[in-house]
Amino acid sequence: MKRSAINEIMAQADEMIRSYGFVLPPFAKWSPDEFQARADVAGHVISSRCGWDITDYGAGRFDEMGLFLFTLRNGRLADLTRGGGMCYAEKLLISKQDQISPMHTHVIKAEDIINRGGATLVVELFGSDAQGNFAQDRGGQVMCDGIMRDFAPGEKLRFEPGECVTLMPGDWHAFWGEGGDVLIGEVSTVNDDETDNVFRAPIGRFADIEEDVAPTHLLVSDYDDWLVS
Repeated sequence: MKRSAINEIMAQADEMIRSYGFVLPPFAKWSPDEFQARADVAGHVISSRCGWDITDYGAGRFDEMGLFLFTLRNGRLADLTRGGGMCYAEKLLISKQDQISPMHTHVIKAEDIINRGGATLVVELFGSDAQGNFAQDRGGQVMCDGIMRDFAPGEKLRFEPGECVTLMPGDWHAFWGEGGDVLIGEVSTVNDDETDNVFRAPIGRFADIEEDVAPTHLLVSDYDDWLVS
């Protein structure tokens, strides 16, 4: 993805988020120079990978297969392992109309996916085998706003603003906006995008960046190059 396109997506996303009454935290506004100047006091933001995240999954077709994310807060895997402390995470996502977030599951993370506003959120679901692998012929159960419901293999559940689905490890899912763009909230156990995303197809989690202009804000995938010595 071109950095100029990423900068524009950030601006559009911030406008949409504000239109639904949400405001991003102060560090969302930092320029790269400001982030570098504050890196010594922003250790948790950096180590927990909070911040801007825009991906085309390495495919170069963002409008068809991609996702905007902003990690608002994220706990520590060490706390999750010992069973106490900051064991949770929260994100805002934007799924554009017909923009696929491809089929995947998580090994550790359970997550509530909440339609916070906009169009209809479509979530396509499959179950897994005994080893947690994708199972074309298996359905399962998910919780929708506190109510358990069965799903058939490949069933597409639709969620209007205010509605939510809870996904557990082994629930294979893809999602997209139907009829327009969707602002999505994600509340989950600790989030580890480096190792805890298992995709059905062999794709990458992060975008390859073409530096045609300077970044307005850093992506979480920039932190190692810009902030970590």
